Amino acid sequence: MFLEDKGKLELIAARTFPANWELVQVVDFLNKTLKDKNIMFGLKQDKEKKEMTLTVYEV
Repeated sequence: MFLEDKGKLELIAARTFPANWELVQVVDFLNKTLKDKNIMFGLKQDKEKKEMTLTVYEV
């Protein structure tokens, strides 16, 4: 890994689910639990479609 790439996020996977508040809690739990494994989770809500997209990144 080059120094310029340090801190750059690499998308590993993404999946869309029906909007659900529990997904927010799961993503928070996973980020806290796996932060030392260079994995980060994101969650984006689309209010119009009532969907949430879960993303997995390698840091």
